[in-house]
Amino acid sequence: MKPGLFITVEGTEGVGKTTNMDFVEQWLIAKGLDVLRTREPGGTPLAETLRELLLAPREEAVDPTAELLLVFAARAQHFNQRICPALAQGKWVLCDRFTDATYAYQGAGRGLDSALIAQLEKVVQGSLRPDCTLLLDIDVNVGLERARSRGDLDRFETETIAFFERVRACYLARAKAEASRFRIVDASQGLDDVQRDIDRVLAELTQR
Repeated sequence: MKPGLFITVEGTEGVGKTTNMDFVEQWLIAKGLDVLRTREPGGTPLAETLRELLLAPREEAVDPTAELLLVFAARAQHFNQRICPALAQGKWVLCDRFTDATYAYQGAGRGLDSALIAQLEKVVQGSLRPDCTLLLDIDVNVGLERARSRGDLDRFETETIAFFERVRACYLARAKAEASRFRIVDASQGLDDVQRDIDRVLAELTQR
């Protein structure tokens, strides 16, 4: 059986991931592909419970290392229970965030050592990495204004501008370092233009 491809969608807050995940999913299905759409943290009942723990606002300060370990605990369950089986069945996996988000948020944002993240990545994922990562990029202030207009904020969305500037810089640095995997999409454009750019990327992927 021809293996499926693993596509991830990344970006800071307010870049339009949900809307564009819808677009990608519908595009792939229209091509007759079997698609598993999922998200991180989350994707299984256990991982979704861990997601709630990670995102819920709380008075107690969350230690960055504890946060990192919760993220990878959720990922281990998700990766082994859903992502790997789907790929083995020839499905295309479309995931809202994956390990690039950990390097960006817990690494650059929280200041944790990227070498520690790389160790955990190897333990959980082995050598498997996404085939393509769509990075929806936007000015941090614009993105946060969009996110905060939606109403209730989770624990990450209440972080400082400086935190999200570090997150964005990490994403862009990773995209530059792994240009063959990443495709940067300017999320400040109108939705039609954003999705036109995504369409080009998907057309390239399906021709492989």
